[in-house]
Amino acid sequence: MDLKSIQDPKFLKKMEIEELNRLAHDIREFLITNLAKTGGHLGPNLGVVELTLALHKVYDSPKDKFIWDVGHQSYVHKILTGRANQFDTLKQYKGLSGFPKRNESEHDHWETGHSSTSLSAAMGMAIARDMKKEDHAVVPVIGDGALTGGMALEALNHIGHEQKDVTVILNDNEMSIAPNVGALHNMLSRVRSAHKYNRVKDETELLLKKIPAVGGRLANAAERIKDGMKYFVVPGMFFEELGFTYFGPVDGHNIESLIGHLRYAKKTKGPVIVHVITKKGKGYHPAETDKIGDWHGVGPYKIESGQSVKKSAKGPAWSKVVSGTLSKIAREDERVVAITPAMTVGSKLEDFKKEFPDRLFDVGIAEQHATTMAAGIATQGMKPFLSIYSTFLQRGYDQVVHDVCRQNLNVIFGIDRAGLVGADGETHQGVFDIAFLRHVPNMVLMMPKDENECQHMVQTAIDYDEGPIAIRYPRGNASGMKMDEHLQTIPVGSWEVLKEGNEAVILTFGTTIDLALEAREILAEQDISVRVVNARFIKPLDEKMMAQILSDNLPILTIEEHVLQGGFGSAVLEHIQKKGFRFTQNVDRIGIPDRFIEHGSVNELWAEIDLTTEHVVRKIKALIPRKQQRA
Repeated sequence: MDLKSIQDPKFLKKMEIEELNRLAHDIREFLITNLAKTGGHLGPNLGVVELTLALHKVYDSPKDKFIWDVGHQSYVHKILTGRANQFDTLKQYKGLSGFPKRNESEHDHWETGHSSTSLSAAMGMAIARDMKKEDHAVVPVIGDGALTGGMALEALNHIGHEQKDVTVILNDNEMSIAPNVGALHNMLSRVRSAHKYNRVKDETELLLKKIPAVGGRLANAAERIKDGMKYFVVPGMFFEELGFTYFGPVDGHNIESLIGHLRYAKKTKGPVIVHVITKKGKGYHPAETDKIGDWHGVGPYKIESGQSVKKSAKGPAWSKVVSGTLSKIAREDERVVAITPAMTVGSKLEDFKKEFPDRLFDVGIAEQHATTMAAGIATQGMKPFLSIYSTFLQRGYDQVVHDVCRQNLNVIFGIDRAGLVGADGETHQGVFDIAFLRHVPNMVLMMPKDENECQHMVQTAIDYDEGPIAIRYPRGNASGMKMDEHLQTIPVGSWEVLKEGNEAVILTFGTTIDLALEAREILAEQDISVRVVNARFIKPLDEKMMAQILSDNLPILTIEEHVLQGGFGSAVLEHIQKKGFRFTQNVDRIGIPDRFIEHGSVNELWAEIDLTTEHVVRKIKALIPRKQQRA
């Protein structure tokens, strides 16, 4: 079938099981072929092909509302809703998003990118539906990994209490980005091996009917026996006790069985859970046999071998520099422990886990718990290092404020994916952490210019004993520079002058230092002398150096790969005002404007928001009066 000719999913209503199975094969071939060129979330989507087909056959989208938790498994849904002809632009600049987007299609009812939000959104939509007296189904699809998130459990509790008509599809593949962990995961493992719910109920009822003289008190006793037996043999009792009707486990690759169970669920009043067992990466051997999450999200690859097609990197991954340094320190310091919210692989902590299995704690998709647990560890004189993506730390914000900073506990935050990350778009751009951290009392915040400074910052964080401290570092690979053999401690709050200059000063850090240095060279050729400062401590600022700059009355340009509101530039302006200056010297800022930045390569996004050498040159010239007159 020509998938690019599909306009909407209505055609599925007329298809027989054999035709649907052929279509499932065609979709898998399409995904494997197209994602080999663009990259994307291959494993999750190969695992939900039959499930997505069955959902669209039984339900009527867009009237019925599908809500994809995280959203990385929505590619099949996109194909069936008329977007197959855009897959050559997947996750590319101005192209098809890798997640559901409401402005892409009327079939996308909820935008996401982080886990565990679908059930709360579904409850909200069900409440609105009932208040408006409308008649449509609300069907969230959530993975077993996302179900471990506290928000999902809160929503389960509320849905079960309110008894709203919501059909939850539990897509159980035993994996999120990496293998899942925790007691709930273990419970689901037991459910997978249990007998099917309806068969157990039917067999129990038949057995009871064969008991002679079942009536009166004996009948009541028999019912109690049956209810008691459910706790031992019925796989879905956890969900039943929460108020859900449970169907499953269902083979997620048997379309006929899926359709039957979904039709039954559709007729059932109140909250329902359909527990579907799927195989992540189904139909592509390298992805099917992935045990650590390498095929969750991939770049371009060779179809025949599964070998990644990558540009050669000069240096190691930033997260590898951090985790490697942490291992080096942990060999000598038994206080060091590492914590991750389901990102052992993403944060490159596999080697730490192998070397220190009792000192690595993967708490699952539970950022709030991870943050407060780190605080608890810190109260006992240990050195907890919480390795967490910038956008995932947003989910633990109250815990940072209330549990860590308020108590001034020595928790170390390794903030991975700080700055623009590119193809994953708005939900993953790490551009808010400076603003939501720097205003919290007791927090220290820093970012290295290169991998050598990065390893010293890890040591600085371990040596710091005065409260919480955070290191930001970007996605991708470092420059490949030579690393010092011995780790050093950097004085907290100290900046360094990278290049001298006496007409203006650029204050920047991390990823934008090269941009500043390039602009300085261009300006030097035009007889403009600019000082470039590595403002590696975002909080506290280097007050001594700031005093010198202000004393010299030098124009200041701040550059940051972060939102301007509340960012580093704002901190500089606040400092100038605090010191009593009336802004006689010119001050300007370059950073991310007040809007969400969509997907595309980092270079393309930088160009879009004027984070360019040319723009820096123009800004510096505008700050220097004599250059304005000459121009």
